[in-house]
Amino acid sequence: MKNYWTQSNRNIFVAAHRGWSAAYPENSMIAFRKAAELGVDQIELDIRVTKDGELVVFHDETVDRVSNGTGKVRDFTLAELKQLDIGIKRGPEFAGTRIPTLVEFLDFVKTLPDMTVDFEFKEYDRGAPLSEPYMALCERVLALIAEYGLEDRCVVNSFGANLHEYIQSKYGNKYKHHVFFPDKYNLNGSYDAYSYAYCCCVFDENRENFEMLRNRGVRTWVGASVKDAETVDWAIEMGAELITCNNPDEVLRLLRERGRHK
Repeated sequence: MKNYWTQSNRNIFVAAHRGWSAAYPENSMIAFRKAAELGVDQIELDIRVTKDGELVVFHDETVDRVSNGTGKVRDFTLAELKQLDIGIKRGPEFAGTRIPTLVEFLDFVKTLPDMTVDFEFKEYDRGAPLSEPYMALCERVLALIAEYGLEDRCVVNSFGANLHEYIQSKYGNKYKHHVFFPDKYNLNGSYDAYSYAYCCCVFDENRENFEMLRNRGVRTWVGASVKDAETVDWAIEMGAELITCNNPDEVLRLLRERGRHK
C-alpha cells in the first residue's frame, strides 16, 4: 500500500485552504485546479448540505459573504445554489463562478493520484452525542470517500468532536482524524481528542504544547496565520509538518528556499 503521508519538519506539506483562496474564489473549482498546478500536497475543503439533500463544497452557514445571494445554504436547493455567483465579489474576471458539488470535486481529485485531501465536515450537532440526521450525512460523505478510493489519502476534519467520536467508534483507525489545539476548539467531545487524533492544527505559540502533542503521537500542523517569511520560520521552529494556507504560492516558495519542501 502506498504511503501518501511523507510530511515531516524537513519536508513540510503545503495544504491549500479552500483551494488557492488568496487569488481565486474560495472553495471553487478554479481555486482547486490552480492550487494543484502549483504543486501543493493537500487540498482542504468544506462540506455542507442543501435543502434537497445534496452535498456541496462551501464554508459558511450562509451564502452572503462570498456570493450575490443571501440566506442559509441549507435553505437552498442545489439548483438554486447553482444560480448564485461566488466569483463576482472577487472581481469581474471571476464572474459566473459556481458552487461545486462534492462529487464535482471528487471527480477532479481522482485525476491527482498523489494529492492528499482534508475534508472538513461543517454539518454536526452543537450538542452531544451526534444525532441520527447528522450521522446519516456523515455516512454519505464517508461512502463517497470510499467510492473514490480516498480513504488512505485523506483526513477527516471537524470542529464537532462528537462527529469524530462517532466515526472513531464505528470505524476504529480506518480514518485519520484532524483535530485542534487548544482543546476548546474540539466542540462537544466526551473524551480526549488527542487519544485518537492523527494530526492537530495547533492554534498556540508555546513550543511545549507542540512537543506534548508529538510525544502523544499526534502530527503537528499549523493554519492559515502562517503566510510570510516570519510566520513560516516560526512554523519551522515549532516543528510543524504541514501548513494550511491561503497563499500556497508564497508558502511553497519560502519553504523551498529553506530546503523544507520536496
